Amino acid sequence: MAGGSKEIRTQIASVKNTQKITKAMEMVAASKMRKAQARMTATRPYVEKVKRVIEHVSKAHHEYKHPYTLDRPIKRIGLMVVSSDRGLCGGLNTNLFRRTLKKIQAWQQDNVEIELAIIGKKAQTFFRHYGGNVVASKVDLGDTPHISDLVGTVKVMLDRFENGDIDAVYVASNQFESAMTQVPTIEQLIPLQAVESDESEPAYWDYLYEPDAEQALNTLMVRYIESTVFGAVVENVACEQSARMVAMKSASDNAGKMIKELQLAYNKARQAAITQELSEIVAGASAV
Repeated sequence: MAGGSKEIRTQIASVKNTQKITKAMEMVAASKMRKAQARMTATRPYVEKVKRVIEHVSKAHHEYKHPYTLDRPIKRIGLMVVSSDRGLCGGLNTNLFRRTLKKIQAWQQDNVEIELAIIGKKAQTFFRHYGGNVVASKVDLGDTPHISDLVGTVKVMLDRFENGDIDAVYVASNQFESAMTQVPTIEQLIPLQAVESDESEPAYWDYLYEPDAEQALNTLMVRYIESTVFGAVVENVACEQSARMVAMKSASDNAGKMIKELQLAYNKARQAAITQELSEIVAGASAV
């Protein structure tokens, strides 16, 4: 810490300016978080309903099994990693990457190869340095991503699954639990997992189809996968804004503590300077 009072005053002014910036960023993140939460809440029911309809159609037509519902020996996995485009959001991305690497290493120990589809600049930068077989990427989605922005990346994974290049597709993203808690998760997309049956619903479902049930199921499957990935991206945006709000609040609080310490040091330095001047005056008067 600087000993002179002038240097300390300069540090205090600098920390106060930083505190103003972090406080403003905290307020902006809080506003964006509320909007992102609203979009996330609106997206979840649609994804759940589409999956429910897929389950009903599949049960009503046992003669047709969609490729996305069939298990196969796992030799290669497609992993979609959803991160933020920007930083200053605490350990949000770091925790996700740590969880993802642990899972990748477990797969590799079982001699399973991994192909990556990257969504977000932070994931792109991380896997550029870490390494990995990246087959698709999408960045700069902004705070209000649209499902059309993700169609190309999702299609790469689906095409590779249909061609037999990969045997399963997973998505790694942050799950929003509260403004203070974001949990990194890895979920299986394909093969599609069965929905838990609801006893209150009829055991048999059927619909009127145009043109036929097989084509309807094919379309629903693709739309479900796209919507699920989109939901993960929207939820990750909410996690990002929440984490940034908490990180900026912590930075503002730390700046406040630093300002108090610097002010205390400034007062001590000024008191020492005054004491030294008085000593010099007394010594001069005594010499006379």
